[in-house]
Amino acid sequence: MDLNLMAIFHFSPLYITLILFTIFKGISGATFTIINKCDYTVWPGILSNAGSSRLDSTGLQLQPGASRSFQSPPNWSGRFWARTGCNFDPTTGQGTCTTGDCGSNQVECNGAGAIPPATLAEFTIGGSDNQDFYDVSLVDGYNLPMMVEPSGGSGSCLSPGCATDLNQRCPAELRVGDGAACKSACEAFGSPEYCCNGAFSTPDTCKPSVYSEMFKAACPRSYSYAYDDASSTFTCTGADYTITFCPSTASQKSASTSPTRSNGSGQITTTTNNGSGGGSGTTGELPAVVGNSNSPFPNFFTGDSTKTLSSSALYTSLVASSATLFLFISL
Repeated sequence: MDLNLMAIFHFSPLYITLILFTIFKGISGATFTIINKCDYTVWPGILSNAGSSRLDSTGLQLQPGASRSFQSPPNWSGRFWARTGCNFDPTTGQGTCTTGDCGSNQVECNGAGAIPPATLAEFTIGGSDNQDFYDVSLVDGYNLPMMVEPSGGSGSCLSPGCATDLNQRCPAELRVGDGAACKSACEAFGSPEYCCNGAFSTPDTCKPSVYSEMFKAACPRSYSYAYDDASSTFTCTGADYTITFCPSTASQKSASTSPTRSNGSGQITTTTNNGSGGGSGTTGELPAVVGNSNSPFPNFFTGDSTKTLSSSALYTSLVASSATLFLFISL
């Protein structure tokens, strides 16, 4: 091979780009970190959708304050939720949970999903135009507060979820037991107009119900019924995600708030001992993630960034920066 040609391949920014491409090729997917900020133990469940590889675990135990991270493969889709009130025999490992149980009779869910009601975090990683799609869903009911926070990605990258304790606002007809969870109207009544099936199976015929509107008012960035996509599905590119159970003090049961009830006229009412009638007032909304600077080089190269980058975002930034350097030297 000509020595000049060898020199180009050994020292040019293009060669550096090729090296970086080789090093970071295949690094994609997303890292999911689950954090338990509840003052009680939870047992997260994880379900990969059909066609997606299972993660390192399908179920685990998280003590208060504990966390656990999982790396997803490229183009992964699935859901996370929390089981509560679980009791597993230390000898046989068998047991059940009060809410969010997956029916496996084990800590691992082994491919089984949550039995409603349960708050769900749903993800499609690397979907259309390589975007991630994600939401926090109350379509199958609610059992505890949950927020999803993306980091290191690009795009709108908003944080959906519900930090409000809906168990304290749950109408009597939706309440589970002593208030451990709150059913969806579909689960409680099974009617087509609530379940969006039969004659109500299209966006034009299935409208928000008084119950889904109650969920939506308390948690504007949660998915409240089957056709709530427009305001409740979020996108980001190249991000990692933190899923937090009980993200605020809203997870603490308030003695001053009585459960909400339907008054029979299509309205939901809340009573409080202090006479305010407004409930906790927590919306669970978080501000949008602030975008990066307009510098042609990412901040982590210059040391100005306090943020971390996901693996896929790191790969993209390295290749883009090398290409920029190559063009600069070529001028």
